[in-house]
Amino acid sequence: MIDDPEKTDHLVRELEASLPLETRLSQTLKITLTKQSPDLEIPDGCNVTRLFYMGEEGGIVCALDIGGPETKTPCIVSITHLIFNKRMPLFRQIDAYQRHRIKKLKQQNGRNY
Repeated sequence: MIDDPEKTDHLVRELEASLPLETRLSQTLKITLTKQSPDLEIPDGCNVTRLFYMGEEGGIVCALDIGGPETKTPCIVSITHLIFNKRMPLFRQIDAYQRHRIKKLKQQNGRNY
């Protein structure tokens, strides 16, 4: 099991209550989004406007406000690819979730090869 269902549900509820959340994009994510949408200017930072839990396979994913309300291609990304300010109230919980999920995915991928 990758995610603890109770902890994850609690985190999602807390994050939803705090929307919109300011975030920065990892360099890898910024490159990927630029390739996918070359006509769209990808900023270093943006806001998380919605959250979804995609189960064990997808984890917590975030809808970003890149491109504004008229965008034809909404940006939906894993929370593990986002960087949050260490001073924000939920930083510790987000950081713990990101670290735990990345660790578990690496362990799971190691077993598959």
